[in-house]
This record gives sequence, structure tokens and C-alpha cells, in this order.
Amino acid sequence: MLTYLLVFLTAAIPGFEVLVAVPLGILRGLSPTVAIVIGFAGNASTILLEIIVFHKVKAWWERKKKKNVTKSSKRTVRAENIWRRYGILGLALLGPVLIGSHLAAFLALTLGSSKQQTATWLLLSLGIWSIVFGVLAALGIDAFQWFRHGLS
Repeated sequence: MLTYLLVFLTAAIPGFEVLVAVPLGILRGLSPTVAIVIGFAGNASTILLEIIVFHKVKAWWERKKKKNVTKSSKRTVRAENIWRRYGILGLALLGPVLIGSHLAAFLALTLGSSKQQTATWLLLSLGIWSIVFGVLAALGIDAFQWFRHGLS
């Protein structure tokens, strides 16, 4: 039971999401199918919550933007470039691995995507990435090896 909760909560945390939670669940002994479903549910729950409360966040963002104009972060610039080039589809599909699904949802809504479009495409994307990382972990493939070698 603890492993189920661990996978769900890890998937709900921005930055960890299904990319870490699904392989973690498999490493902790869950079947790939169960790890994928629980990881997806954890990540999706926070994405849907974010979409539901977006108007409050957007109002805060607009107030902050007017008061404190600062240079955009690298992640924000990357997301805006994806948006300009590929729209909601690209941001939803590439966002979870490049900038994180939570930031992708926030930026999609901020850049003009509807709640329905954002929810549909991001949940589809999370499902795809959950399956991809679940299969890779079940096969024993270290999907983050390229990242570690790039830092060396």
C-alpha cells in the first residue's frame, strides 16, 4: 500500500511526475501496468487541479507581471518557442519531458489554449509518456543515461 501511495504522490510532484514515478513503482515491485496507471493518476490529478484553478493563478500572474517585469527563465523561453512552433499539441506532447507537465499546462493556458484543449492534450500526452517510461523501465532501459553522460 505504501508503494502505491509513493508512486501516486511522486507523480503528483512537479519535476518528478510520471517520468520518475512510473519507473520508481516498477523498481519497487509493482507490475508495469499498475505503476503506469497509478503514476498517470497522480500526475493527472494535479494537472486537472491546476486547470480548474487557472483563473486565480492567471489573475495573480497578471498582477505580478505588471509589478515585476523580469527576464524570462530558460524553461519559460523554451516553452514559448515550442508554443510558437507547434502550438498546444507540441507543448502538450513535448512539455512533460522538456519543461514538466505542470509548467506546460500553465503556459498552454496562459498562451491562450482553452481548458478543454489543455486537459485533453496533456492527459493524452501523460498517458503516452507513462506507457513509454513504464515499458522502458520494465525492459531495464535507463532512459536518463543520455542525461548523465551529457553532464560528465
